[in-house]
Amino acid sequence: MGLSVGIAGLPNVGKSTLLNALTHAGAEASNYPFCTIDRNLGTAQVPDPDLDRLKRLLSPKEALPATVAFVDIAGLVAGASKGEGLGNKFLGHIREADAILHVVRCFEDANVVHASGSPDPVRDVSIVETEFLLADLDLASRARSKLAQAAKSGKAADKEREAAMEKLVEGLREGIPVSRIRLHDREPELLAEHRFLTAKPCLYLANTGEDDPGGQGALPRALKEAKGADCVLALSVRIEEEISLLSGEEEAQFRKELGLPVTALEQVVAACYRLLDLITFYTIANDKLRGWPIRRGSTAAEAAGKVHSDMEHGFIRAEVMSLENLTRYGSRHALHEHGLVHTVARDHAVEDKDVLQFHFKV
Repeated sequence: MGLSVGIAGLPNVGKSTLLNALTHAGAEASNYPFCTIDRNLGTAQVPDPDLDRLKRLLSPKEALPATVAFVDIAGLVAGASKGEGLGNKFLGHIREADAILHVVRCFEDANVVHASGSPDPVRDVSIVETEFLLADLDLASRARSKLAQAAKSGKAADKEREAAMEKLVEGLREGIPVSRIRLHDREPELLAEHRFLTAKPCLYLANTGEDDPGGQGALPRALKEAKGADCVLALSVRIEEEISLLSGEEEAQFRKELGLPVTALEQVVAACYRLLDLITFYTIANDKLRGWPIRRGSTAAEAAGKVHSDMEHGFIRAEVMSLENLTRYGSRHALHEHGLVHTVARDHAVEDKDVLQFHFKV
């Protein structure tokens, strides 16, 4: 399983254009609200120069980078939780995502329709986040009713789950997102299956004008001040889409002229990895080398589960090589000779750029 990111925002802010720039998905992007009437999906390979290094060192027949899947839904408007607009119909698609990429219009252009008349990043973000919160409140309220019925059985686990959900309902009613409601002990685990939108890490993408690709203007600055610069990525989605259609040499030249050395995909992936505290590990099996994203601190068994649930359940051991040692000694054979291929148990903490070979029994 790779990384999954849900793209959300008001209508007509550049979500589908961004998806095209990131994945070449070919999503329709037009200058009117609700151009997107169904979800758009796209997948991109995670840029990874270390995979190329490993390919030279390990000589697999095939090398596959980690992937990131993007889902772009129809724009959300005020009242979406009550049925206004179209975006509320597709919120379930981003509930499954690991993170939310919230696109915010940060440029003035009278020729591009804005759902609220004119762009105001702080107000626009608040509209969408309010709809997230109201959608979560509706979900939590319905779940609490079901849990209250289950709790009548007298089982301690059902009562514990009902009490935790009640805590969420109370907090959401007060306008507190799930991520800021204090949960204790097993409560987060008990509620995880509901995939609340306001519990997800969120990256804000300031879609700037073509005359401000670096995001130095007043509108992107206002968003950074409101949400914190670490959570805001500024780029011109229109420019990035145009560049993504160029050939390799043309793209490099154009980026050099514009002073934009890093692609939109590289910036978004790097920001999501920081936001989710992800690292990359690699598997080598059957002459196939592949990269996988995983949360920092995850165990070898959890890494095996990223590949297939059967591998986690039937985990026996894993053989681990580090990229650093492979680079130093030049081959897997050399690592064996120096005793640097380590056999580890299921609780071993995986390190960034580790290469693992799993042994398991179904």
